[in-house]
Amino acid sequence: METLHQPVLLEEVISYLAPVDGGTYVDCNLGLGGHTTRILEESAPTGRVVGFEWDQAALLLARERLARYGERFLGVQANFAEIKERLAGLGVAKVDGILVDLGLSSLQLDRSGRGFSFKGSEPLDMRMDERGQLTAGEVINSASADVLADIFFYYGEERQARRIAGRIVEERQRQPIMTTDQLVQIIEKAVPRKFHPKNIHVATKVFQALRIAVNRELENLETLLADGPTVLGAGGRFCVISFHSLEDRLVKQAFRDDTTLTVLTKKPVLPSSLECNCNPRARSAKLRVAVKKEQLV
Repeated sequence: METLHQPVLLEEVISYLAPVDGGTYVDCNLGLGGHTTRILEESAPTGRVVGFEWDQAALLLARERLARYGERFLGVQANFAEIKERLAGLGVAKVDGILVDLGLSSLQLDRSGRGFSFKGSEPLDMRMDERGQLTAGEVINSASADVLADIFFYYGEERQARRIAGRIVEERQRQPIMTTDQLVQIIEKAVPRKFHPKNIHVATKVFQALRIAVNRELENLETLLADGPTVLGAGGRFCVISFHSLEDRLVKQAFRDDTTLTVLTKKPVLPSSLECNCNPRARSAKLRVAVKKEQLV
């Protein structure tokens, strides 16, 4: 059975990206190819998309889905932080648009078996690229209480970070913490019931923080935000969909500070209530867009 995939803010992305025939676009988080499919349709018959995807399993599925577009699509297993070097290696000097969807795909959440979701029992892996060495399990079982607390607080904005970190260190002395359900149980016991959030699971922020730390997500995003504008041609659009405040602040600041860009979204574009009802994973999405300025002669 094919994995259900609903690209977030699809109509809004297409409106701002404005793909055209003959254009070249980069989808920095290809996922299962939902956004790219629409970009290729809107830029027919000759528009091209280069898709970056760290996750090999997702990339293989996306290539199957997009095979009908032939040479108009090229999937690359790489992190988007490598955008400058990889495009140069492909002989692509400038592009007409960049899209970054910083969310996890349905495949990663539901079927990866790598512990991105806390709803089952999976190994504490959380590597987007399985060629990487550091896993979430290694962080949980080896980092000090202070380091764990800092990860949870700074990357997850978890107010109970020190309480959770302390309980993790206590529990791992009894036995290694190897699975997601083990970690969830520890978090649930560590946080007093009165401090459990109402709208999200009590483990959500810890899992977010671990994933960010393992994959160096904020550092990679900072690199992309610095290098992305250098590969955009004049008039090219830079669209970023973020899902938590840490990412959104980085995007907002980078767009505002880059003198080669003009910000098109004074406030982030949010999904409609209809989209949130149809796809609950869209509820925290925020889209910001900037355009590359024309070069002065």
